[in-house]
Amino acid sequence: MSVNFPEQDVLIPATGWFIFFSLVIALLLNLLPLQGISLVLRPDFVALTILYWSINQPQHFGISIAFLMGLLIDVSNASILGQHAMAYCVVAYIAFVLHRRLRIFNPLQQIPQIVLILILMQVIILLTGVIGGADFPGWYFFLASLTGMLTWPLISFILGILRKPKDDPNII
Repeated sequence: MSVNFPEQDVLIPATGWFIFFSLVIALLLNLLPLQGISLVLRPDFVALTILYWSINQPQHFGISIAFLMGLLIDVSNASILGQHAMAYCVVAYIAFVLHRRLRIFNPLQQIPQIVLILILMQVIILLTGVIGGADFPGWYFFLASLTGMLTWPLISFILGILRKPKDDPNII
Protein backbone atom coordinates (compact mmCIF):
# COMPACT_ATOMS: atom_id res chain seq x y z
CA MET A 1 0.00 0.00 0.00
CA SER A 2 1.51 3.31 -1.00
CA VAL A 3 0.73 6.71 0.39
CA ASN A 4 0.42 9.58 -2.06
CA PHE A 5 1.23 12.96 -0.61
CA PRO A 6 -0.05 16.11 -2.27
CA GLU A 7 2.38 17.79 -4.57
CA GLN A 8 4.01 20.81 -2.99
CA ASP A 9 6.32 23.45 -4.36
CA VAL A 10 9.86 23.62 -3.12
CA LEU A 11 10.22 26.91 -1.29
CA ILE A 12 13.35 28.88 -0.51
CA PRO A 13 14.14 28.87 3.22
CA ALA A 14 13.18 32.19 4.75
CA THR A 15 15.84 34.54 6.03
CA GLY A 16 15.67 36.10 9.45
CA TRP A 17 14.96 39.48 7.89
CA PHE A 18 12.02 38.15 5.90
CA ILE A 19 10.52 36.59 9.03
CA PHE A 20 11.13 39.84 10.93
CA PHE A 21 9.43 42.01 8.29
CA SER A 22 6.46 39.65 8.02
CA LEU A 23 6.00 39.88 11.80
CA VAL A 24 6.27 43.69 11.70
CA ILE A 25 3.61 43.86 8.97
CA ALA A 26 1.38 41.49 10.98
CA LEU A 27 1.89 43.66 14.07
CA LEU A 28 0.94 46.78 12.11
CA LEU A 29 -2.20 45.06 10.80
CA ASN A 30 -3.13 44.14 14.38
CA LEU A 31 -2.65 47.75 15.47
CA LEU A 32 -4.91 49.31 12.83
CA PRO A 33 -7.39 51.60 14.57
CA LEU A 34 -10.68 49.82 13.91
CA GLN A 35 -14.03 50.23 15.63
CA GLY A 36 -17.24 48.30 16.01
CA ILE A 37 -17.82 45.11 14.08
CA SER A 38 -14.60 45.42 12.06
CA LEU A 39 -12.61 45.34 15.32
CA VAL A 40 -14.45 42.21 16.45
CA LEU A 41 -14.02 40.49 13.08
CA ARG A 42 -10.34 41.36 12.62
CA PRO A 43 -8.26 38.19 12.71
CA ASP A 44 -5.13 38.08 14.85
CA PHE A 45 -2.55 38.57 12.10
CA VAL A 46 0.36 38.11 14.50
CA ALA A 47 -0.99 34.72 15.62
CA LEU A 48 -1.50 33.66 12.00
CA THR A 49 2.04 34.71 11.10
CA ILE A 50 3.42 32.89 14.14
CA LEU A 51 1.49 29.80 13.06
CA TYR A 52 2.82 30.04 9.51
CA TRP A 53 6.46 30.32 10.54
CA SER A 54 6.14 27.68 13.27
CA ILE A 55 4.74 25.22 10.74
CA ASN A 56 6.89 26.06 7.72
CA GLN A 57 10.20 27.20 9.24
CA PRO A 58 10.42 25.75 12.78
CA GLN A 59 14.22 25.78 12.65
CA HIS A 60 14.23 29.59 12.11
CA PHE A 61 11.41 30.52 14.45
CA GLY A 62 11.30 29.99 18.20
CA ILE A 63 8.88 30.25 21.07
CA SER A 64 10.92 33.19 22.37
CA ILE A 65 9.96 35.21 19.28
CA ALA A 66 6.31 34.32 19.86
CA PHE A 67 6.70 35.45 23.48
CA LEU A 68 8.22 38.79 22.46
CA MET A 69 5.48 39.39 19.89
CA GLY A 70 2.90 38.63 22.57
CA LEU A 71 4.51 41.16 24.92
CA LEU A 72 4.39 43.77 22.15
CA ILE A 73 0.68 43.10 21.63
CA ASP A 74 0.05 43.23 25.39
CA VAL A 75 1.80 46.59 25.72
CA SER A 76 0.12 48.06 22.64
CA ASN A 77 -3.35 46.91 23.74
CA ALA A 78 -2.75 47.86 27.39
CA SER A 79 -3.90 44.38 28.37
CA ILE A 80 -2.58 42.16 31.16
CA LEU A 81 1.17 41.80 30.64
CA GLY A 82 1.85 38.26 29.44
CA GLN A 83 -1.70 37.50 28.33
CA HIS A 84 -0.98 37.35 24.61
CA ALA A 85 2.60 36.24 25.25
CA MET A 86 1.42 33.05 26.93
CA ALA A 87 -1.23 32.42 24.27
CA TYR A 88 1.27 32.93 21.42
CA CYS A 89 3.75 30.57 23.12
CA VAL A 90 1.07 27.87 23.28
CA VAL A 91 0.22 28.50 19.61
CA ALA A 92 3.88 28.22 18.60
CA TYR A 93 4.39 25.08 20.70
CA ILE A 94 1.36 23.30 19.22
CA ALA A 95 2.46 24.29 15.72
CA PHE A 96 5.99 22.98 16.41
CA VAL A 97 4.60 19.67 17.63
CA LEU A 98 2.25 19.32 14.64
CA HIS A 99 4.39 20.93 11.93
CA ARG A 100 5.30 17.70 10.14
CA ARG A 101 1.69 16.59 10.09
CA LEU A 102 0.35 19.98 8.98
CA ARG A 103 2.88 20.40 6.16
CA ILE A 104 1.45 17.34 4.44
CA PHE A 105 -1.76 19.24 3.76
CA ASN A 106 -2.40 22.31 1.65
CA PRO A 107 -3.67 25.47 3.42
CA LEU A 108 -7.33 24.65 2.76
CA GLN A 109 -6.92 21.22 4.32
CA GLN A 110 -5.09 22.78 7.31
CA ILE A 111 -8.08 24.96 8.22
CA PRO A 112 -9.70 22.56 10.76
CA GLN A 113 -6.49 22.30 12.78
CA ILE A 114 -5.75 26.02 12.47
CA VAL A 115 -9.19 27.06 13.74
CA LEU A 116 -8.84 24.76 16.76
CA ILE A 117 -5.45 26.28 17.58
CA LEU A 118 -6.88 29.81 17.19
CA ILE A 119 -9.86 29.00 19.43
CA LEU A 120 -7.52 27.57 22.07
CA MET A 121 -5.45 30.76 21.86
CA GLN A 122 -8.55 32.88 22.40
CA VAL A 123 -9.67 30.71 25.32
CA ILE A 124 -6.28 31.32 26.96
CA ILE A 125 -6.56 35.07 26.35
CA LEU A 126 -10.13 35.08 27.67
CA LEU A 127 -9.31 33.06 30.79
CA THR A 128 -6.27 35.15 31.70
CA GLY A 129 -8.31 38.30 31.19
CA VAL A 130 -11.23 37.11 33.30
CA ILE A 131 -8.91 35.84 36.04
CA GLY A 132 -7.16 39.22 35.91
CA GLY A 133 -10.44 41.03 36.58
CA ALA A 134 -11.74 41.88 33.10
CA ASP A 135 -15.39 41.42 32.22
CA PHE A 136 -16.50 38.59 29.95
CA PRO A 137 -16.59 40.18 26.47
CA GLY A 138 -19.35 37.95 25.12
CA TRP A 139 -19.32 35.09 22.68
CA TYR A 140 -18.67 37.38 19.72
CA PHE A 141 -15.08 37.45 21.04
CA PHE A 142 -14.53 34.14 19.23
CA LEU A 143 -15.50 35.54 15.81
CA ALA A 144 -11.85 36.49 15.29
CA SER A 145 -11.00 32.77 15.21
CA LEU A 146 -13.50 32.25 12.39
CA THR A 147 -12.15 35.14 10.36
CA GLY A 148 -8.64 33.89 11.11
CA MET A 149 -9.68 30.52 9.73
CA LEU A 150 -10.88 32.20 6.54
CA THR A 151 -7.73 34.34 6.33
CA TRP A 152 -5.32 31.41 6.80
CA PRO A 153 -5.19 30.34 3.12
CA LEU A 154 -4.51 33.94 2.07
CA ILE A 155 -1.70 34.37 4.62
CA SER A 156 -0.19 31.03 3.57
CA PHE A 157 -0.43 31.97 -0.09
CA ILE A 158 1.17 35.41 0.35
CA LEU A 159 4.04 34.23 2.55
CA GLY A 160 4.54 31.15 0.35
CA ILE A 161 4.55 33.01 -2.95
CA LEU A 162 7.25 35.33 -1.66
CA ARG A 163 9.41 32.29 -0.87
CA LYS A 164 9.09 30.61 -4.26
CA PRO A 165 12.31 30.44 -6.28
CA LYS A 166 12.58 32.91 -9.11
CA ASP A 167 12.47 31.51 -12.63
CA ASP A 168 15.85 31.54 -14.35
CA PRO A 169 15.57 33.62 -17.56
CA ASN A 170 18.41 31.59 -19.12
CA ILE A 171 16.40 28.35 -19.06
CA ILE A 172 14.21 27.74 -22.09
